[in-house]
Amino acid sequence: MAKEEIAVTNVKVLKRTNVKPQKPLGKKECQLVTFDLPYLSFYYNQKLMIYKGVENFEETVEKLKDGLALVLEDFYQLAGKLGKDEEGVFKVEYDDDMDGVEVIVAAADGIEVAHLTDEEGTTKFLDLIPCNKILNLEGLHRPLLAVQLTKLKDGLSMGLAFNHAVLDGTSTWHFMTSWAQLCCGSTSISVPPYLERTKARNTRVKLNLSKPSDAPEHAKSATNGDVTATVDPPLLERVFKFSESAIDQIKAKVNANPPEGSAAPFSTFQSLSAHVWLAVTRARELKPEDYTVYTVFADCRKRVDPPMPESYFGNLIQAIFTVTAAGLLLAHPIEFAAGMIQQAIVKHDAKAIEERNKEWESSPKIFQYKDAGVNCVAVGSSPRFKVYDVDFGWGKPEIVRSGSNNRFDGMVYLYPQKNGGRGIDVEISLEANAMERLEKDKEFLVEA
Repeated sequence: MAKEEIAVTNVKVLKRTNVKPQKPLGKKECQLVTFDLPYLSFYYNQKLMIYKGVENFEETVEKLKDGLALVLEDFYQLAGKLGKDEEGVFKVEYDDDMDGVEVIVAAADGIEVAHLTDEEGTTKFLDLIPCNKILNLEGLHRPLLAVQLTKLKDGLSMGLAFNHAVLDGTSTWHFMTSWAQLCCGSTSISVPPYLERTKARNTRVKLNLSKPSDAPEHAKSATNGDVTATVDPPLLERVFKFSESAIDQIKAKVNANPPEGSAAPFSTFQSLSAHVWLAVTRARELKPEDYTVYTVFADCRKRVDPPMPESYFGNLIQAIFTVTAAGLLLAHPIEFAAGMIQQAIVKHDAKAIEERNKEWESSPKIFQYKDAGVNCVAVGSSPRFKVYDVDFGWGKPEIVRSGSNNRFDGMVYLYPQKNGGRGIDVEISLEANAMERLEKDKEFLVEA
C-alpha cells in the first residue's frame, strides 16, 4: 500500500534578504527567444539539495551569500526581472537598483537529514522550497531566483526556485556548480555563461500576457478537446533507484534484438525510457485503443544550426513527442518502444527545430505545463547533470530532488545516483492507484 506523506510544517522563517551582484554592472537587457517563451505559463522550476553536517549555520549562510554576490556578476540575468519592450516582446532586464535574488533564511531544528532522505515524495519538502505554485510569468514583479536556506538538526536544506522562462536544466546546474566553485575559494568561475540568446534564435514574438490570469493555468489540454471542470486525481510521487547492474540488465534486454532500421545500440537513456514507458502504461491499465504519449524535453544546443556552446545560458530545449496505442506498445517487445523513442530523438535535427519554431511563431500558443499529451510519460532533468558535484565546501549533497511544481500524472525526473556510478534515480509522479501497481511490478523493479 502506498504511504501517505506528511509535510515538514515546523519551518520557521527567520529572515528575508536580497543579494545583488557584488559590483555595479549598469543596465543590461536580453530578449527572450522562441525557445524561452512557451515556459512563461509553467511554474518556477524547484530543486532541493540536502546537506549533512554543516557547521555554524549563520556563518555558512553568509559564506553562501558572498559566493552568490560574486557568481551573479556573471549570471546577472538571475538577479533581474522579466520585462516587455514597447512592442510587447518579453525580455530579461537587469539594473543595479533592482532587488536581486531573494534569500530566505529559515530553521527546522527538529528535523533530521535522515527524515528527508528516508522516504520518497515531495509533500514533505513544501515548506523547504520557495515559490510553490508561482507561474514564471510572475517574474515581471518577482525575483527570477529565490533561495531558501533552512537549518536542520544535523545539516542544511537548500531550496531553489528558478524562473523556467529564463533558464533550463543545463543552465541551472552550470549556475549551481559555478556558485559552489566560488564558495570553495576559486577567484573566478571556470566556464562563463554564454549570454547571447539571440544567436540561437532572433525572431521577435509579441505575446499579450501581463498577469498570471493571462496564462492558461486552467486551459483545456492540448489533446483532450472539450473543457470540463475536472478535479485532478491525487498523485503520489516515488523515487525508484536503478543500480548500475539494473541499468545494464535493462540495456542488454533492449539491445538483444534491435529492430531493423534502428541506429547504433540503444543508449542508456533510450533503454530506460522504454522500460519506464512500458511499466507506467501497464500500471495505468489503459484500454488497448487508448493512446499514450512519451515526451522528452531534449537539449538542442548541439542540434541547432549553428550549434550553441554547452555554456549557452537560457532555455535551449524542446519537447519531442512519440505516440502510439497502449495495446500496440504492450503487445511488442521492449525494443519496439525504444525504437520509436530513438527515431523521434534522431529526427529532431536542425531542420525539425527550425520548422517547429516557425510554426510556433506564426501562431504562438502558451501551454499549461501538463499539456504534454494524453496518458503521457514526460521526462525532465537528466542523469548527465552532475548534481552531486555541487559542493560548497562541506561535502556533496545527501539527496537532490525536484519540488512539487510542474508535476502531473506521468512526470518523470531523472538524476544520477549519489555514489558517482552509472546508477539512476527515477522520480515519478502518478495517479495513486497506478503508483500502487507500479510499486509491485517486479519486471519494472528489475528484481532478481
